[in-house]
Amino acid sequence: MKHRSPPGPEEAPARPRSRRALSAEERALWDAVARSTSPLKPRQRKPRPEAAAATPAVEAVPAPAPKVIAPLPSGEPAAAPRPKAMPPLVALGRRERSQLSRGRKDIDARLDLHGMTQARAHRALLGFLQRAAEDGMTFVLVITGKGRAGASAASERGVLRRQVPEWLSQAEFRHYVVGFEEAHIGHGGGGALYVRVRRRAVR
Repeated sequence: MKHRSPPGPEEAPARPRSRRALSAEERALWDAVARSTSPLKPRQRKPRPEAAAATPAVEAVPAPAPKVIAPLPSGEPAAAPRPKAMPPLVALGRRERSQLSRGRKDIDARLDLHGMTQARAHRALLGFLQRAAEDGMTFVLVITGKGRAGASAASERGVLRRQVPEWLSQAEFRHYVVGFEEAHIGHGGGGALYVRVRRRAVR
């Protein structure tokens, strides 16, 4: 059995150094240095991955797309507004007819179409009713004539008696006419018409 030799002086363990107490001069110097320094700013800690994951993510909402109005195809015009529907013709009341026949209600104007051709009578009747409407008239008398038995085919008499009521029912006259009715015998009977004028022409 081998015996180890005792360690030599070079292998002896080092003894811990004992702390030397600071002198009064060194303590004063250290306090002066400590007072002249400022503490460092604390570092901002990074958020933990768990905390970042717990924060709900805000999704960006896309802005709505602008409304696009498609143009009309070339050569296709826009639909025109419908013309205003004309009100129906209104017959004269029994009381109004009685007042006209007895002279209790005035006839504001008269138009005699005797001896006129259809074209001339048409123009004359339209212009007469236009003026009557502009002047604020209410009732006018249109004399067509009764026609004569045995009259020649070229004669316009009797034709106007049939044509005038048809003209008054057309759109161009309805702007100025509320209604019409055969006149009393004292105003021409079957050869004349009471016409009620529309004071404000419908356009």
